[in-house]
Amino acid sequence: MRTTLTALQSKSGQGEKLAVLTCYDASFAALLENAGVDILLVGDSLGMVLQGQESTLPVTLADMVYHTRCVAAGAKRAFIMADLPFGSFQESPRQALRNAAQLLAAGAQMVKLEGGAVMAETVSFLSQRGIPVCAHLGLMPQSVNQLGGYRVQGKTEQQASVLLDDALALQQAGAGMVLLEAIPARLAKAVTECLSVPTIGIGAGPDCNAQVLVLHDMLGIYPGKTARFVKNFLAEADGIQAAVADYVQAVKNGAFPAPEHCF
Repeated sequence: MRTTLTALQSKSGQGEKLAVLTCYDASFAALLENAGVDILLVGDSLGMVLQGQESTLPVTLADMVYHTRCVAAGAKRAFIMADLPFGSFQESPRQALRNAAQLLAAGAQMVKLEGGAVMAETVSFLSQRGIPVCAHLGLMPQSVNQLGGYRVQGKTEQQASVLLDDALALQQAGAGMVLLEAIPARLAKAVTECLSVPTIGIGAGPDCNAQVLVLHDMLGIYPGKTARFVKNFLAEADGIQAAVADYVQAVKNGAFPAPEHCF
């Protein structure tokens, strides 16, 4: 039986850390599930780690539907979340609904979309129609051109205040989770304490309710630049299965992320 959002929120509420990894195919879906990963994120990061693109922007909805279907075929219990790619939700809530419905039909149980309070109407529109939404704040890869590159966000007092307000607005709109990427650990802690829904951190310190890494990063096989918040779990493990199990254990017991992985 597949894990539900309610079950994940309950586990998080009881203090259990949730382990999340990106996943793009059936074989890895089965392996990650067997190693204890709670959430499989079918990320638009596939544009970079699978397709060799310079960013996530070229990823299409068809790409996301295909890989979501592959992951759903390989995993029978893990919760599946899928990204709405660039250009598939920003136009209107109705556009977002049409495209999110395709991801749910392919096997996703939740969609993730980037954007602050400006996306609150869309989040509300989707959640009221039975589509669970994870909001994505901080470093938003789909906005890399506007942000001026892959930079830590929320560093000033004003930026931190806006991000916190965005998180609260998106929760109020119905977001069931909030992903925080590349922000100072102290800000992620403050956001997590203010929200009643789980936060997922990537480069956001140890106080988030869940942690996520890109699969290819935590296995040390992505040829691009390694971010500060990444740890290569394969380097000290006897194979991929063991590396993933070590990651899950490190997230659950709070050993990851360590201070050297934080901003």
